Amino acid sequence: MEFLSFDSRDKSLTLKKGDIPVPANNEVLVKVAYAGICGTDLHIIAGNFPCKDDGPVTLGHEFSGVVQSIGSEITTFAVGQKVVIDPNSGCDNCNYCHGGNYHFCQRSGHKVIGIRRDGGWATHVVVPESQVHPVPDEIELSHAALVEPISCLVHGWDLVNPINIGSKILIIGAGIIGFLWSCVLHLQGHRKAVTLSVRRPKRRQLFEDLKLGYEAVSPAELKGREFDLAIDCSGSAQAMEDAVPMLARGGRLCIFGVANPDDRIRVNPFDIFKKELTIVGVNVNPFTFPKALSLVAALSDAYLDYGKLGIGVYKLSQYKDALADLKNGEITKAVFKF
Repeated sequence: MEFLSFDSRDKSLTLKKGDIPVPANNEVLVKVAYAGICGTDLHIIAGNFPCKDDGPVTLGHEFSGVVQSIGSEITTFAVGQKVVIDPNSGCDNCNYCHGGNYHFCQRSGHKVIGIRRDGGWATHVVVPESQVHPVPDEIELSHAALVEPISCLVHGWDLVNPINIGSKILIIGAGIIGFLWSCVLHLQGHRKAVTLSVRRPKRRQLFEDLKLGYEAVSPAELKGREFDLAIDCSGSAQAMEDAVPMLARGGRLCIFGVANPDDRIRVNPFDIFKKELTIVGVNVNPFTFPKALSLVAALSDAYLDYGKLGIGVYKLSQYKDALADLKNGEITKAVFKF
């Protein structure tokens, strides 16, 4: 098998070959079909986001594939079945897990697939049965590779609902997450009242190619505008800080993008009081994978065409090109195709 090995001790990323792993009794061996590069992965490679720190790890927490073999205790999956993987889980014993909030679990951080244990930037990977989800026939494996980020979006959607038709909505950041939020809002019936804040001209052109009818503007062009809901998909602390004064009375800021842990923002508490503002954080995807699969089926080719979304497809051996194109803004997302 081939895999990309990342070592946080020297921030090295290396293409290697090794033996195909053998699944334990409660594990599934997945032959990976598509694996995405997430913004979090870029933070990890740069040393700005925690990951396994006592040795190399194969990154990649957004991936789909086909079952190649199963452990002796597996009864719910069969060889040849299309699947997608939820990288997150809880310990199932703490108060957070028993309260239905396993994403707050303090004991399971070492288990996150593609961050703490080997993930999908490989031709093969073993994963616990409990984190494997079957992919319906009507969903292509290329679309299934987007289920994980869309499952996080679904969690954010649940937190900020209701979003009434006609609400003035600002999406900050023209990466794949900003594009996906735009697509979901369009699917739900939102039209002219959505605005995308974009810094790079290339990304503006990619967004306009989606033909959603939404306005894309630079941050400078937002001066003087008001919004009922702002969704930050950039992870930029400055962008979040700038968004707060643009919120109308009763406005909400959804912090979806992953910021540098050391970043800080300044807000005026009187404005929060006077305008009754709400700031909501979105942390991964608790129990939203089934919803995300249904949403992916609804979005389908009309919204999830890789070309329209600006997604670049690469071989695993082209990882340097993939990372460079993503950092340079030539694409909204990079996906490895096996």
